[in-house]
Amino acid sequence: MAKKKIDELMSVGVDIGKDTFHLVGFDREGQLVLRKKFKRLALVATFKKLPRCIVGMEACLSAHFVSRTLRGLGFEPRIIPAIYVKPFIKGQKNDYNDAEAIAEAALRPNLPYGQICRQFRRKARTSSTCRRCTGFDLDWFRDEPHPSTRFVPS
Repeated sequence: MAKKKIDELMSVGVDIGKDTFHLVGFDREGQLVLRKKFKRLALVATFKKLPRCIVGMEACLSAHFVSRTLRGLGFEPRIIPAIYVKPFIKGQKNDYNDAEAIAEAALRPNLPYGQICRQFRRKARTSSTCRRCTGFDLDWFRDEPHPSTRFVPS
C-alpha cells in the first residue's frame, strides 16, 4: 500500500460502526491502496485528505447523514443495500472485509443504489409511520394542523 497510489484512488468502501469507521480503498487496477480506521468525529478531516472518488456504504440510518456530508465535500456516495454487499465478502466477517466488499460493490454499474434522503424527508417519513405519533407530532412538516387538533365549535 504505497502512499503515492492514494492519489489514484477510484473507490472507497466505508463500514459504518457506532464509534468507528473502517475505510478500504482501491485504485483503477483494483489494487488495495487504503486501509484505515478512524473515529466518527474525524469523518470530514479524513475525507478532506482523499481525492474525490466513489464512496460506497451499506444502507443504515447513519448512511444518509454520512452521504450528505460526503456529497458536500465533492465525493460521489452510493448507499448499497446489505443484500447486494453480501456476495462480495471474502473470508471471515470483520469490519475491514465488510468495507472491502462495499468498495467492490460500489463499482458495479447495475446494482440498485439507495436514494440519499434529505433530513427533512427522513423525519417526515419516520413521523408518518410512527405508531405513537399524535396530531401534534405531525404539525411541524405540514401547513395545516392535523384534523384532531382543530377547534370545532359544538
